[in-house]
Amino acid sequence: MAMDRLLLARILLTLVTLGYSAVTVKADFNSTHATNPLWTGHARFHVVWQITSYVGFALIGLALIWLPSPEALAHLYLACAFAAIVYGAFFITVFSMPLYGGRSYDDNGYQPFAVAGRKWDANVTAFSVLTVLLIISVALVAIS
Repeated sequence: MAMDRLLLARILLTLVTLGYSAVTVKADFNSTHATNPLWTGHARFHVVWQITSYVGFALIGLALIWLPSPEALAHLYLACAFAAIVYGAFFITVFSMPLYGGRSYDDNGYQPFAVAGRKWDANVTAFSVLTVLLIISVALVAIS
C-alpha cells in the first residue's frame, strides 16, 4: 500500500515538475514573452533566465523523483521543496502585484479565459491546480 502511494506521489510530482518547467517553456519562450518585441531586452533576458533555471531545477527534481535511492523519501521531499519554491514564489508575486504595478498577463499575450461569464487568469488557474497536486503529493509522501 505504501508503495502504491509513493508511485502515485511520484506521478503527481512529475506532473507538478513538468508544470513549472516544460509548460513554462511552452508558455513563455515565444512571441508573447521571450521574443516579444514590445518587451525591453532586459525583461526578455530575465524571462529566459527564469525559464532555463526552472528547467535545470526540474531535471534535478525528476532525477530525485525517479532514480532509485536508499534515501527515496528524502529525495521526494526535496523535489516537493523545489516545486513549493517555484509555485510559492509565483503566488507571492501575484499577491504583491499592487506593490510594483504588475499584471498577471499582457494585452499582447495570453488573455484570461471566460467560464460561466467569469474571467479566469490562465497562469493563476494552472498554477492553482498544480499547487493542489503538489499538496496531495506531499501528503502521500508523508503517509508512506
